[in-house]
Amino acid sequence: MKVADEETPLVKGKNPSIDNDDDASHDSRDFEPLMDRVKDVIKVYWSLGFIAFGGPTAHIGIFQDHLVRFHHWLKEDLFLELFALGQGLPGPTSTQLLISTAATHGGVLGGSIAFLMWSLPGFIVLTTASLFLYGIIDPSNPPIWLLGVPPAAVALIFKAFYGFAQKLDTLGVALAMLACAVSVLINHDENIPSNSSQIVYPVLLFGGGLLTYLDAHRSKPIGTYSKLPGQDDGPVVQTALDRKLGYKIGMEIRHGIFMFLLWLVLLVGSIALVNRGYDNKYLEIFEIFYRTGSLVFGGGVVIVPMLQNEVVPKWMTDDQFFQGLGLAQSMPGPFFNFASFLGGTYAGLPGAIVANLGLMAPGFILIFAMLPFWSKARHYAWFQAIIKGLNASAIGLIGGGCVFLYAKSVRDAADAIVFVLCGGLASFYKFGAPQTIAMGALIGAGFAAFNLGHLPY
Repeated sequence: MKVADEETPLVKGKNPSIDNDDDASHDSRDFEPLMDRVKDVIKVYWSLGFIAFGGPTAHIGIFQDHLVRFHHWLKEDLFLELFALGQGLPGPTSTQLLISTAATHGGVLGGSIAFLMWSLPGFIVLTTASLFLYGIIDPSNPPIWLLGVPPAAVALIFKAFYGFAQKLDTLGVALAMLACAVSVLINHDENIPSNSSQIVYPVLLFGGGLLTYLDAHRSKPIGTYSKLPGQDDGPVVQTALDRKLGYKIGMEIRHGIFMFLLWLVLLVGSIALVNRGYDNKYLEIFEIFYRTGSLVFGGGVVIVPMLQNEVVPKWMTDDQFFQGLGLAQSMPGPFFNFASFLGGTYAGLPGAIVANLGLMAPGFILIFAMLPFWSKARHYAWFQAIIKGLNASAIGLIGGGCVFLYAKSVRDAADAIVFVLCGGLASFYKFGAPQTIAMGALIGAGFAAFNLGHLPY
Protein backbone atom coordinates (compact mmCIF):
# COMPACT_ATOMS: atom_id res chain seq x y z
CA MET A 1 0.00 0.00 0.00
CA LYS A 2 1.25 3.46 -0.84
CA VAL A 3 1.78 5.67 2.16
CA ALA A 4 1.97 9.40 1.60
CA ASP A 5 4.50 11.71 3.22
CA GLU A 6 3.76 14.72 5.40
CA GLU A 7 2.83 16.91 2.46
CA THR A 8 0.37 14.40 1.03
CA PRO A 9 -3.30 14.43 2.16
CA LEU A 10 -3.51 10.66 2.58
CA VAL A 11 -1.45 8.73 5.11
CA LYS A 12 -1.86 5.20 6.36
CA GLY A 13 -5.00 4.86 8.44
CA LYS A 14 -5.90 8.54 8.11
CA ASN A 15 -8.33 10.34 5.85
CA PRO A 16 -8.77 14.08 6.24
CA SER A 17 -12.42 13.85 5.24
CA ILE A 18 -13.09 11.61 8.24
CA ASP A 19 -10.38 11.97 10.85
CA ASN A 20 -9.59 15.64 10.61
CA ASP A 21 -12.47 17.60 12.07
CA ASP A 22 -10.50 20.47 13.51
CA ASP A 23 -12.06 23.06 11.26
CA ALA A 24 -15.45 21.36 11.15
CA SER A 25 -15.82 21.05 14.92
CA HIS A 26 -15.69 24.79 15.39
CA ASP A 27 -18.35 25.69 12.81
CA SER A 28 -21.08 27.43 14.78
CA ARG A 29 -23.67 26.51 12.13
CA ASP A 30 -23.38 22.75 12.70
CA PHE A 31 -25.90 22.28 15.51
CA GLU A 32 -28.08 25.32 14.92
CA PRO A 33 -31.86 24.79 14.82
CA LEU A 34 -33.20 23.52 11.52
CA MET A 35 -34.73 26.82 10.43
CA ASP A 36 -31.46 28.66 11.00
CA ARG A 37 -29.67 26.08 8.85
CA VAL A 38 -32.36 26.43 6.17
CA LYS A 39 -31.73 30.19 6.16
CA ASP A 40 -28.06 29.43 5.52
CA VAL A 41 -29.10 27.26 2.57
CA ILE A 42 -31.20 30.09 1.12
CA LYS A 43 -28.34 32.59 1.45
CA VAL A 44 -25.87 30.33 -0.34
CA TYR A 45 -28.09 28.74 -3.01
CA TRP A 46 -30.51 31.48 -4.09
CA SER A 47 -28.31 32.80 -6.92
CA LEU A 48 -27.49 29.50 -8.63
CA GLY A 49 -30.77 29.30 -10.54
CA PHE A 50 -29.92 32.63 -12.17
CA ILE A 51 -26.22 32.21 -13.02
CA ALA A 52 -25.65 28.49 -13.70
CA PHE A 53 -25.65 28.47 -17.50
CA GLY A 54 -24.04 25.89 -19.74
CA GLY A 55 -25.77 22.59 -18.99
CA PRO A 56 -25.15 19.80 -16.46
CA THR A 57 -21.39 19.49 -16.89
CA ALA A 58 -20.94 23.24 -16.55
CA HIS A 59 -23.10 23.18 -13.44
CA ILE A 60 -20.64 20.85 -11.71
CA GLY A 61 -17.83 23.35 -12.21
CA ILE A 62 -19.99 26.23 -11.05
CA PHE A 63 -21.12 24.34 -7.95
CA GLN A 64 -17.57 23.37 -7.06
CA ASP A 65 -16.43 26.96 -7.34
CA HIS A 66 -19.44 28.41 -5.53
CA LEU A 67 -19.87 25.84 -2.75
CA VAL A 68 -16.39 24.44 -2.10
CA ARG A 69 -13.99 27.26 -2.88
CA PHE A 70 -15.99 30.45 -2.38
CA HIS A 71 -18.41 29.61 0.45
CA HIS A 72 -16.52 26.67 2.04
CA TRP A 73 -19.90 24.96 2.31
CA LEU A 74 -18.41 21.46 2.30
CA LYS A 75 -15.07 19.76 1.71
CA GLU A 76 -14.09 18.77 -1.79
CA ASP A 77 -13.96 15.03 -1.02
CA LEU A 78 -17.53 15.19 0.25
CA PHE A 79 -18.55 17.12 -2.87
CA LEU A 80 -16.99 14.43 -5.08
CA GLU A 81 -18.69 11.61 -3.15
CA LEU A 82 -22.08 13.26 -3.68
CA PHE A 83 -21.28 13.88 -7.34
CA ALA A 84 -20.46 10.19 -7.84
CA LEU A 85 -23.64 9.22 -5.96
CA GLY A 86 -25.76 11.32 -8.33
CA GLN A 87 -23.95 9.92 -11.39
CA GLY A 88 -24.95 6.42 -10.33
CA LEU A 89 -28.67 7.26 -10.05
CA PRO A 90 -31.34 7.99 -12.66
CA GLY A 91 -32.18 11.66 -12.97
CA PRO A 92 -30.45 15.01 -13.53
CA THR A 93 -26.98 14.67 -11.97
CA SER A 94 -26.32 18.35 -11.39
CA THR A 95 -29.74 18.84 -9.75
CA GLN A 96 -29.18 15.80 -7.53
CA LEU A 97 -25.77 17.18 -6.57
CA LEU A 98 -27.32 20.51 -5.65
CA ILE A 99 -30.02 18.83 -3.55
CA SER A 100 -27.60 16.55 -1.74
CA THR A 101 -25.08 19.29 -0.94
CA ALA A 102 -27.87 21.44 0.48
CA ALA A 103 -29.30 18.49 2.43
CA THR A 104 -25.95 17.89 4.16
CA HIS A 105 -26.62 21.15 6.00
CA GLY A 106 -30.36 21.75 5.90
CA GLY A 107 -31.79 18.23 5.69
CA VAL A 108 -34.79 17.36 3.53
CA LEU A 109 -36.30 20.81 3.93
CA GLY A 110 -33.08 22.58 3.00
CA GLY A 111 -32.50 20.31 0.00
CA SER A 112 -36.09 20.83 -1.18
CA ILE A 113 -35.89 24.62 -0.90
CA ALA A 114 -32.55 24.66 -2.73
CA PHE A 115 -34.17 22.58 -5.49
CA LEU A 116 -37.06 25.03 -5.82
CA MET A 117 -34.76 28.06 -5.99
CA TRP A 118 -32.62 26.25 -8.54
CA SER A 119 -35.53 25.23 -10.77
CA LEU A 120 -37.99 28.12 -10.63
CA PRO A 121 -36.27 30.79 -12.79
CA GLY A 122 -35.87 28.51 -15.82
CA PHE A 123 -39.26 26.91 -15.20
CA ILE A 124 -41.03 30.29 -15.26
CA VAL A 125 -39.31 31.41 -18.47
CA LEU A 126 -39.86 28.12 -20.31
CA THR A 127 -43.48 27.81 -19.19
CA THR A 128 -44.13 31.37 -20.33
CA ALA A 129 -42.39 30.60 -23.61
CA SER A 130 -44.59 27.55 -24.16
CA LEU A 131 -47.62 29.85 -23.95
CA PHE A 132 -46.20 32.91 -25.73
CA LEU A 133 -43.11 31.63 -27.57
CA TYR A 134 -42.67 34.34 -30.14
CA GLY A 135 -42.85 37.13 -27.58
CA ILE A 136 -39.81 35.69 -25.79
CA ILE A 137 -36.18 35.15 -26.81
CA ASP A 138 -35.63 33.87 -30.35
CA PRO A 139 -33.44 30.78 -29.82
CA SER A 140 -31.79 31.27 -33.23
CA ASN A 141 -30.83 34.86 -32.38
CA PRO A 142 -30.10 35.13 -28.63
CA PRO A 143 -29.58 38.56 -27.03
CA ILE A 144 -25.98 39.78 -26.91
CA TRP A 145 -25.77 39.42 -23.13
CA LEU A 146 -26.03 35.63 -23.54
CA LEU A 147 -23.24 35.28 -26.10
CA GLY A 148 -20.34 35.27 -23.62
CA VAL A 149 -22.03 33.00 -21.09
CA PRO A 150 -21.24 29.57 -22.67
CA PRO A 151 -17.44 30.08 -22.93
CA ALA A 152 -17.38 31.53 -19.40
CA ALA A 153 -19.25 28.49 -18.08
CA VAL A 154 -16.90 26.13 -19.92
CA ALA A 155 -13.89 27.93 -18.39
CA LEU A 156 -15.28 27.02 -14.96
CA ILE A 157 -15.60 23.38 -16.05
CA PHE A 158 -11.94 23.27 -17.09
CA LYS A 159 -10.94 24.83 -13.77
CA ALA A 160 -12.97 22.29 -11.79
CA PHE A 161 -11.68 19.35 -13.85
CA TYR A 162 -8.07 20.40 -13.31
CA GLY A 163 -8.61 20.77 -9.56
CA PHE A 164 -10.31 17.39 -9.29
CA ALA A 165 -7.71 15.57 -11.42
CA GLN A 166 -4.81 16.88 -9.34
CA LYS A 167 -6.08 14.89 -6.36
CA LEU A 168 -6.19 11.52 -8.14
CA ASP A 169 -3.66 8.77 -7.46
CA THR A 170 -2.03 6.53 -10.10
CA LEU A 171 -4.99 4.21 -10.54
CA GLY A 172 -7.45 7.10 -10.36
CA VAL A 173 -5.73 8.91 -13.23
CA ALA A 174 -5.89 5.76 -15.36
CA LEU A 175 -9.62 5.33 -14.65
CA ALA A 176 -10.30 9.00 -15.38
CA MET A 177 -8.39 8.81 -18.68
CA LEU A 178 -10.37 5.74 -19.71
CA ALA A 179 -13.73 7.31 -18.81
CA CYS A 180 -12.79 10.54 -20.58
CA ALA A 181 -11.75 8.74 -23.78
CA VAL A 182 -14.88 6.56 -23.83
CA SER A 183 -17.22 9.51 -23.20
CA VAL A 184 -15.65 11.47 -26.07
CA LEU A 185 -15.94 8.46 -28.37
CA ILE A 186 -19.61 7.68 -27.72
CA ASN A 187 -20.59 11.33 -28.18
CA HIS A 188 -18.68 11.75 -31.46
CA ASP A 189 -19.10 8.58 -33.48
CA GLU A 190 -21.78 8.22 -36.12
CA ASN A 191 -21.95 4.45 -35.60
CA ILE A 192 -22.70 4.69 -31.86
CA PRO A 193 -26.31 5.53 -30.90
CA SER A 194 -26.76 8.86 -29.11
CA ASN A 195 -28.48 7.18 -26.16
CA SER A 196 -25.66 4.66 -25.56
CA SER A 197 -24.47 6.74 -22.61
CA GLN A 198 -27.45 5.33 -20.70
CA ILE A 199 -25.55 2.05 -20.52
CA VAL A 200 -21.95 3.14 -20.92
CA TYR A 201 -21.84 5.80 -18.18
CA PRO A 202 -23.16 3.56 -15.38
CA VAL A 203 -20.82 0.76 -16.55
CA LEU A 204 -17.83 3.14 -16.39
CA LEU A 205 -18.81 4.36 -12.92
CA PHE A 206 -19.51 0.99 -11.37
CA GLY A 207 -16.57 -0.58 -13.21
CA GLY A 208 -14.28 2.06 -11.70
CA GLY A 209 -15.67 1.34 -8.25
CA LEU A 210 -15.21 -2.41 -8.72
CA LEU A 211 -11.60 -1.99 -9.83
CA THR A 212 -10.62 0.14 -6.84
CA TYR A 213 -12.47 -2.26 -4.53
CA LEU A 214 -10.48 -5.18 -5.92
CA ASP A 215 -7.26 -3.16 -5.90
CA ALA A 216 -7.71 -2.26 -2.23
CA HIS A 217 -7.83 -5.98 -1.38
CA ARG A 218 -4.49 -6.71 -3.07
CA SER A 219 -1.37 -7.14 -0.96
CA LYS A 220 0.31 -4.34 -2.94
CA PRO A 221 -2.43 -2.05 -4.26
CA ILE A 222 -1.76 0.37 -7.08
CA GLY A 223 -3.95 3.10 -5.60
CA THR A 224 -3.57 5.05 -2.37
CA TYR A 225 -6.14 4.25 0.33
CA SER A 226 -6.70 5.72 3.76
CA LYS A 227 -7.52 2.28 5.18
CA LEU A 228 -7.45 -1.20 3.66
CA PRO A 229 -10.75 -3.14 3.80
CA GLY A 230 -8.95 -6.23 5.11
CA GLN A 231 -7.52 -4.47 8.15
CA ASP A 232 -10.74 -4.91 10.09
CA ASP A 233 -14.35 -5.86 9.56
CA GLY A 234 -15.88 -2.81 11.19
CA PRO A 235 -16.55 0.76 10.15
CA VAL A 236 -14.04 3.53 10.25
CA VAL A 237 -14.48 5.31 13.58
CA GLN A 238 -17.06 8.05 13.44
CA THR A 239 -15.81 11.49 14.33
CA ALA A 240 -17.48 14.75 15.21
CA LEU A 241 -17.68 15.62 11.53
CA ASP A 242 -19.50 12.39 10.70
CA ARG A 243 -21.95 12.79 13.57
CA LYS A 244 -22.70 16.34 12.52
CA LEU A 245 -23.30 15.20 8.94
CA GLY A 246 -25.82 12.56 10.05
CA TYR A 247 -27.50 15.06 12.37
CA LYS A 248 -27.86 17.69 9.65
CA ILE A 249 -29.19 15.28 7.00
CA GLY A 250 -31.77 14.11 9.53
CA MET A 251 -32.73 10.87 7.73
CA GLU A 252 -32.60 7.27 8.90
CA ILE A 253 -32.39 4.09 6.84
CA ARG A 254 -36.15 3.58 7.15
CA HIS A 255 -36.72 6.98 5.53
CA GLY A 256 -34.52 5.96 2.62
CA ILE A 257 -36.47 2.74 2.15
CA PHE A 258 -39.73 4.69 2.19
CA MET A 259 -38.47 7.10 -0.48
CA PHE A 260 -37.32 4.23 -2.68
CA LEU A 261 -40.72 2.53 -2.36
CA LEU A 262 -42.45 5.83 -3.16
CA TRP A 263 -40.43 6.12 -6.38
CA LEU A 264 -41.26 2.52 -7.32
CA VAL A 265 -44.99 2.83 -6.56
CA LEU A 266 -45.29 6.01 -8.65
CA LEU A 267 -43.46 4.39 -11.56
CA VAL A 268 -45.35 1.10 -11.57
CA GLY A 269 -48.68 2.74 -10.71
CA SER A 270 -48.59 5.38 -13.44
CA ILE A 271 -47.53 2.85 -16.10
CA ALA A 272 -50.23 0.41 -14.99
CA LEU A 273 -52.99 3.05 -15.09
CA VAL A 274 -52.04 4.19 -18.59
CA ASN A 275 -51.77 0.61 -19.88
CA ARG A 276 -55.19 -0.18 -18.44
CA GLY A 277 -56.66 2.56 -20.63
CA TYR A 278 -57.35 5.16 -17.92
CA ASP A 279 -58.06 8.24 -20.07
CA ASN A 280 -56.63 11.37 -18.49
CA LYS A 281 -54.42 13.85 -20.31
CA TYR A 282 -52.46 14.83 -17.22
CA LEU A 283 -51.88 11.22 -16.19
CA GLU A 284 -50.55 10.59 -19.71
CA ILE A 285 -48.15 13.55 -19.36
CA PHE A 286 -46.99 12.45 -15.91
CA GLU A 287 -46.43 8.83 -16.98
CA ILE A 288 -44.32 9.77 -20.02
CA PHE A 289 -42.06 12.16 -18.13
CA TYR A 290 -41.81 10.13 -14.92
CA ARG A 291 -40.89 7.00 -16.87
CA THR A 292 -38.29 8.93 -18.87
CA GLY A 293 -36.84 10.51 -15.73
CA SER A 294 -36.54 7.07 -14.13
CA LEU A 295 -34.51 5.67 -17.03
CA VAL A 296 -32.07 8.50 -17.72
CA PHE A 297 -28.61 8.44 -16.15
CA GLY A 298 -26.61 11.68 -16.18
CA GLY A 299 -29.44 13.88 -17.37
CA GLY A 300 -28.81 16.67 -19.84
CA VAL A 301 -29.27 16.26 -23.56
CA VAL A 302 -29.47 12.48 -23.16
CA ILE A 303 -33.22 12.92 -22.68
CA VAL A 304 -33.71 14.75 -25.99
CA PRO A 305 -34.14 11.75 -28.34
CA MET A 306 -36.27 9.93 -25.77
CA LEU A 307 -38.64 12.89 -25.36
CA GLN A 308 -38.74 13.61 -29.08
CA ASN A 309 -39.97 10.08 -29.73
CA GLU A 310 -42.71 10.56 -27.13
CA VAL A 311 -44.09 14.00 -28.05
CA VAL A 312 -43.46 14.50 -31.80
CA PRO A 313 -45.72 14.64 -33.76
CA LYS A 314 -48.46 13.80 -31.27
CA TRP A 315 -48.11 16.96 -29.17
CA MET A 316 -46.15 19.34 -31.42
CA THR A 317 -44.16 19.69 -34.60
CA ASP A 318 -40.41 19.13 -34.94
CA ASP A 319 -39.93 22.88 -35.34
CA GLN A 320 -41.73 23.60 -32.06
CA PHE A 321 -39.71 20.90 -30.30
CA PHE A 322 -36.35 22.28 -31.43
CA GLN A 323 -37.33 25.89 -30.75
CA GLY A 324 -38.07 24.90 -27.18
CA LEU A 325 -34.84 22.90 -27.03
CA GLY A 326 -32.79 25.92 -28.11
CA LEU A 327 -34.49 28.10 -25.52
CA ALA A 328 -33.98 25.51 -22.77
CA GLN A 329 -30.27 25.31 -23.58
CA SER A 330 -29.95 29.09 -23.22
CA MET A 331 -31.51 29.15 -19.76
CA PRO A 332 -29.75 28.85 -16.39
CA GLY A 333 -30.65 26.05 -14.02
CA PRO A 334 -31.61 22.46 -14.83
CA PHE A 335 -32.00 21.42 -18.46
CA PHE A 336 -34.87 19.21 -17.28
CA ASN A 337 -36.97 22.40 -17.21
CA PHE A 338 -37.36 21.63 -20.92
CA ALA A 339 -40.25 19.44 -19.74
CA SER A 340 -42.24 22.53 -18.76
CA PHE A 341 -42.02 23.84 -22.33
CA LEU A 342 -43.18 20.52 -23.78
CA GLY A 343 -46.00 20.05 -21.30
CA GLY A 344 -47.10 23.70 -21.57
CA THR A 345 -47.21 23.58 -25.36
CA TYR A 346 -49.46 20.52 -25.20
CA ALA A 347 -51.70 21.28 -22.22
CA GLY A 348 -51.13 24.83 -21.00
CA LEU A 349 -49.97 25.80 -17.52
CA PRO A 350 -51.25 22.61 -15.79
CA GLY A 351 -49.43 20.54 -18.41
CA ALA A 352 -46.18 22.44 -17.78
CA ILE A 353 -46.41 21.81 -14.04
CA VAL A 354 -47.27 18.11 -14.39
CA ALA A 355 -44.54 17.49 -16.99
CA ASN A 356 -41.89 19.22 -14.89
CA LEU A 357 -42.92 17.33 -11.77
CA GLY A 358 -42.89 14.07 -13.70
CA LEU A 359 -39.39 14.50 -15.12
CA MET A 360 -37.83 15.93 -11.96
CA ALA A 361 -39.50 13.66 -9.39
CA PRO A 362 -37.50 10.41 -9.93
CA GLY A 363 -34.12 12.06 -9.42
CA PHE A 364 -35.45 14.14 -6.51
CA ILE A 365 -36.90 11.11 -4.71
CA LEU A 366 -33.96 8.79 -5.37
CA ILE A 367 -31.25 11.15 -4.13
CA PHE A 368 -33.10 11.47 -0.82
CA ALA A 369 -33.58 7.69 -0.79
CA MET A 370 -29.82 7.16 -1.08
CA LEU A 371 -28.56 9.85 1.33
CA PRO A 372 -29.14 7.91 4.59
CA PHE A 373 -27.49 4.78 3.12
CA TRP A 374 -24.55 6.85 1.89
CA SER A 375 -24.11 8.65 5.22
CA LYS A 376 -23.83 5.28 7.00
CA ALA A 377 -21.83 3.31 4.42
CA ARG A 378 -19.23 6.02 3.80
CA HIS A 379 -17.58 5.13 7.12
CA TYR A 380 -16.56 1.67 5.90
CA ALA A 381 -13.15 1.12 4.30
CA TRP A 382 -14.61 -1.05 1.50
CA PHE A 383 -17.11 1.69 0.65
CA GLN A 384 -14.38 4.33 0.63
CA ALA A 385 -12.43 2.17 -1.83
CA ILE A 386 -15.46 1.91 -4.13
CA ILE A 387 -16.09 5.66 -3.92
CA LYS A 388 -12.50 6.32 -5.04
CA GLY A 389 -13.18 4.46 -8.28
CA LEU A 390 -16.57 6.07 -8.80
CA ASN A 391 -15.03 9.51 -8.24
CA ALA A 392 -12.17 8.86 -10.66
CA SER A 393 -14.52 7.72 -13.42
CA ALA A 394 -16.88 10.64 -12.74
CA ILE A 395 -13.95 13.06 -13.01
CA GLY A 396 -13.08 11.48 -16.35
CA LEU A 397 -16.63 12.14 -17.55
CA ILE A 398 -16.17 15.81 -16.61
CA GLY A 399 -12.99 15.78 -18.73
CA GLY A 400 -14.96 14.37 -21.65
CA GLY A 401 -17.49 17.15 -21.14
CA CYS A 402 -14.67 19.68 -21.36
CA VAL A 403 -13.71 18.32 -24.79
CA PHE A 404 -17.07 18.49 -26.51
CA LEU A 405 -18.46 21.51 -24.66
CA TYR A 406 -15.40 23.55 -25.66
CA ALA A 407 -16.03 22.66 -29.30
CA LYS A 408 -19.68 23.69 -28.99
CA SER A 409 -19.23 26.92 -27.03
CA VAL A 410 -15.98 28.37 -28.44
CA ARG A 411 -16.82 29.05 -32.08
CA ASP A 412 -14.96 32.25 -32.86
CA ALA A 413 -12.12 34.42 -31.56
CA ALA A 414 -14.42 36.40 -29.27
CA ASP A 415 -15.56 33.20 -27.55
CA ALA A 416 -11.94 32.06 -27.17
CA ILE A 417 -10.97 35.37 -25.55
CA VAL A 418 -13.91 35.16 -23.15
CA PHE A 419 -12.85 31.60 -22.27
CA VAL A 420 -9.24 32.63 -21.55
CA LEU A 421 -10.12 35.76 -19.58
CA CYS A 422 -12.82 34.10 -17.48
CA GLY A 423 -10.61 31.10 -16.83
CA GLY A 424 -7.88 33.41 -15.58
CA LEU A 425 -10.26 35.44 -13.44
CA ALA A 426 -11.65 32.31 -11.79
CA SER A 427 -8.32 30.49 -11.39
CA PHE A 428 -5.88 33.22 -10.43
CA TYR A 429 -7.93 36.21 -9.30
CA LYS A 430 -10.36 34.13 -7.21
CA PHE A 431 -13.55 35.32 -8.92
CA GLY A 432 -16.57 33.30 -7.79
CA ALA A 433 -18.93 31.60 -10.25
CA PRO A 434 -21.53 34.44 -10.32
CA GLN A 435 -18.84 37.06 -10.94
CA THR A 436 -17.16 34.91 -13.61
CA ILE A 437 -20.43 34.34 -15.47
CA ALA A 438 -21.28 38.05 -15.22
CA MET A 439 -17.86 39.00 -16.60
CA GLY A 440 -18.32 36.53 -19.46
CA ALA A 441 -21.70 38.06 -20.31
CA LEU A 442 -20.21 41.58 -20.17
CA ILE A 443 -17.14 40.79 -22.28
CA GLY A 444 -19.17 38.80 -24.81
CA ALA A 445 -21.71 41.62 -25.14
CA GLY A 446 -18.86 44.08 -25.71
CA PHE A 447 -17.42 42.03 -28.57
CA ALA A 448 -20.90 41.66 -30.10
CA ALA A 449 -21.76 45.35 -29.76
CA PHE A 450 -18.59 46.38 -31.61
CA ASN A 451 -18.66 43.40 -33.99
CA LEU A 452 -15.22 42.23 -32.95
CA GLY A 453 -13.61 38.80 -33.06
CA HIS A 454 -16.35 36.97 -34.92
CA LEU A 455 -14.30 35.12 -37.52
CA PRO A 456 -14.47 31.34 -36.94
CA TYR A 457 -11.88 30.22 -34.42
